Amino acid sequence: MAQIVDLERYPLDRLDSAAGRALIDCCRADLDREGLFNLSGFMFPQLVEALLPDLQGLIDHHSFCHQRRHNIYFLPEVDGLAQGHPALREFDTVNHTVCADQIPGNPLVQLYQWPPFAAFLAAVMGKPALYPMDDPLACMNVMAYRDGEALNWHFDRSEFTTTLLLQPAEEGGHFQYRTGLRTDADPNYDGIGEFLAGDQRDVETLELTAGTLNVFRGKNTLHRVSPVRGARNRIITVFSYYENPGVRFSAQENIGFYGRAG
Repeated sequence: MAQIVDLERYPLDRLDSAAGRALIDCCRADLDREGLFNLSGFMFPQLVEALLPDLQGLIDHHSFCHQRRHNIYFLPEVDGLAQGHPALREFDTVNHTVCADQIPGNPLVQLYQWPPFAAFLAAVMGKPALYPMDDPLACMNVMAYRDGEALNWHFDRSEFTTTLLLQPAEEGGHFQYRTGLRTDADPNYDGIGEFLAGDQRDVETLELTAGTLNVFRGKNTLHRVSPVRGARNRIITVFSYYENPGVRFSAQENIGFYGRAG
């Protein structure tokens, strides 16, 4: 793993050491304060660059194009909201997905399956443990966004999202988020509707470099990937962990997200 992750800067293999505890404390503080943390150069940039040609070939010829029109809740209807409410405005999302079973032995898969990686995330999130999915399609994805494509505004259904940027776009393709729009106790539908109608003050924008690990709490933080511009794809890896072992998507979910059941 020392050839994949910069363990000198990020000692995931020594979490019980002083340096390991300091890393956990720093990430936890950022997560509590900002709702996210970033580890630039987490994966060696030269390795990322070496992986890209093969990944781009898979994206060009063997990826699944997932396209959907959705509201920010990914629900057909929301209790307490009339159809036509501004908070239910719909957006288009398009991406191209390569699944873990298409890249066996790839360093990205090795990282995903490496127990100290899950142990590090669990420690930062204050959880007893986190486990990889028992699903060869959904567990880890490489996603690409081409010119004009975006992951549009939404709230996550999971508590947190773990991603590794492999290639930024020439223009656009930035991670943007807006905090403070809702809480578990207050859905703030009118405030969200005003934001979606164009009142997009206080939007934060992240411009990440290749090899950066990002962990983000998106359950109550509205966020998106802005539209990509230019010939270079935005390419990112998404790692999915759960608090219980053995999690799998249903065949219907896999068909919807990846075009096949398994």
